Amino acid sequence: MSEILETSGDWLALREPEDAVARSLDLARAAAALLTERPVVVHDLGSGTGSMMRWLAPLLPGPQSWFLHDWSTILTGQAITQARPYDRDNAEISVFGRTGNLADLSAEDLAGASLVTASALLDVLTSPEIHTIVGACITAKAPALFSLSVTGGVHFDPSDERDAAFENAFNAHQLRDANGRRQLGRYGAPIASGLFAEAGWQVRKTTTQWRLDHHQSGLLGEWFCGWVDAAVEQDPQLRTEADRYRRDRLAQIELGEHGELGEHGGLGGLSVLVDHVDVLAWPSP
Repeated sequence: MSEILETSGDWLALREPEDAVARSLDLARAAAALLTERPVVVHDLGSGTGSMMRWLAPLLPGPQSWFLHDWSTILTGQAITQARPYDRDNAEISVFGRTGNLADLSAEDLAGASLVTASALLDVLTSPEIHTIVGACITAKAPALFSLSVTGGVHFDPSDERDAAFENAFNAHQLRDANGRRQLGRYGAPIASGLFAEAGWQVRKTTTQWRLDHHQSGLLGEWFCGWVDAAVEQDPQLRTEADRYRRDRLAQIELGEHGELGEHGGLGGLSVLVDHVDVLAWPSP
């Protein structure tokens, strides 16, 4: 699954502040309440450069040990060598890297886990991969907190008659067969939730959102261009309109950056809500 998860450290750094704002604090606190034994051992799947760890560790009791699972030794190395966060009790956590394919994850890999976490992962997994990961959590009896899974909803202000066509193409692109992997896109979180529920586990879900405007113009521009590119890759018929659509939206972003007025006299700029869902699952008593 490395082809899907291959993400640059620059992009991860750009999105990290907005990820931190968007994740559900309520579910994080509920996860913390489940951690009744010490020390706390957290396994973070698809960990990248460690943004989930930096956000969540200060909300959890200590002492904490984090095991970062990622296919990329480069990203895992960056996570381990960066300054480590402190736990809720103001003690530095321990961090360990594990490189491998999440499709091969087993309950033995999660042995002793107090909590399994992931961020922006479920939507890029295949059905067999989600079955494997959920099955490993269930067998290991490790609660799971999966944040920021894309649900497909995007809300532009101001709206544009071209938005729907690009949104539909992007959502179809998420379900494409890429190098023999058919990822689940917006169905990833519901499938994972259903598998936990079928096993008799408790499941809580919360809608979360990226809220992007001129305050995050760099992220907004990068996200929008990538969103359009994926839509065009899925539906080449959009290519004719894509350049004009991209130019118009980027001009709106620039208006917002400079605080200029829009064409009708109102404050210019573009704002976007990108829908996600966070999921917490834990064994029934």
